[in-house]
Amino acid sequence: MDNPAADITLTPAAAKRVAAIAAKQQKPAILRLAVEGGGCSGFQYRFGLADAPEPDDTVTETDGVSLVVDDISLDLVRGSAVDFVESLGGSAFQVTNPNAASGCGCGSSFSI
Repeated sequence: MDNPAADITLTPAAAKRVAAIAAKQQKPAILRLAVEGGGCSGFQYRFGLADAPEPDDTVTETDGVSLVVDDISLDLVRGSAVDFVESLGGSAFQVTNPNAASGCGCGSSFSI
């Protein structure tokens, strides 16, 4: 891990939402971002609470909340920011990924 903060960031809005969800579920405030094959554009983001970081995870912290990403997923999301957005269409975690060549309307799928 040279500079994990430069690899991926968690916005304060996302950190606040993770903290609220974790408190409600009585879990640690650790958000895991993973990339899986599938979705309408080739890859899709998967979010979930983690109990602890894995040995190969990159960990970044914002306002006491950790974002963990495994090495394989990190290659696809390096330089990204994870945000929490509330709009008329609903509220969701959103990844601003500079590596994505295209995305989809739902915002949860992308291609390289």
